[in-house]
Amino acid sequence: MSQAVETKKLTLSYGDAIIIKELDLQIPKGEITVFIGGNGCGKSTLLRSIARLLNPKSGAVLLEGSAISSMSTKEVAKRMAILPQSPSAPEGLTVLQLVRQGRYPHQSWLKQWSAEDQSKVQAALKATGLEELQDRAVDSLSGGQRQRAWIAMTLAQDTDIILLDEPTTYLDMTHQIEILDLLFELNEQEGRTVVMVLHDLNLACRYAHHIVAIKDQNIYAQGKPEQVINTTMVKHVFGMECEVATDPLFGTPLCIPYGRGRCIIQTAAAASGG
Repeated sequence: MSQAVETKKLTLSYGDAIIIKELDLQIPKGEITVFIGGNGCGKSTLLRSIARLLNPKSGAVLLEGSAISSMSTKEVAKRMAILPQSPSAPEGLTVLQLVRQGRYPHQSWLKQWSAEDQSKVQAALKATGLEELQDRAVDSLSGGQRQRAWIAMTLAQDTDIILLDEPTTYLDMTHQIEILDLLFELNEQEGRTVVMVLHDLNLACRYAHHIVAIKDQNIYAQGKPEQVINTTMVKHVFGMECEVATDPLFGTPLCIPYGRGRCIIQTAAAASGG
């Protein structure tokens, strides 16, 4: 299988603090890949480096076989879009104005706004169900609508690869599913490569073709959800005891954490001789 993105001995740091060390990673083309791991393990840092928002200390990121460091910013933006965590728009900016910004990598002094640009913007609005809201200010939208507007901007950018850093953060369950369903449809119908950071293991299992678990500055495990998600991985990566069952609707792994409540019940039962 061809790879959309690869890293070779990639080391990332903030100052003297090493976040990711000599990481070799392959992200399959045309699939949904999800990064999981505990807080501070480097998931978002890795995503930023893949998008060339963070220069590596050493090693390389390859975009479809070519070193991303050798490409121009505009060339990268034409092939890969990133939606950072909790983005913000200027006050009063409309949905349409925001989505139009996705076409900026395709503009130049010689090539101004075109019918193709307009078509891509309208297609992005339609795909995200925002046609009727395009004249609304982004800051007046609900959390789910606002996130769809940002995703519409990345769609208008018309790249084969989309990177998203915790796209469901601060959304209720209904809007989380709405956003993930949209990304799943983009992958299924258009073959886009989607790379996400998610905190919810069960949602990661439902939507990912490929999961990468990160711990101790490198990859702890990677593969299909059923190959990665097990009680040992959850304990080592997240420090949490759990049971892993099968999701009755999707057939994917379902992580059921014990929590402190189980310990309290067991202690009480032991004390009573039960």
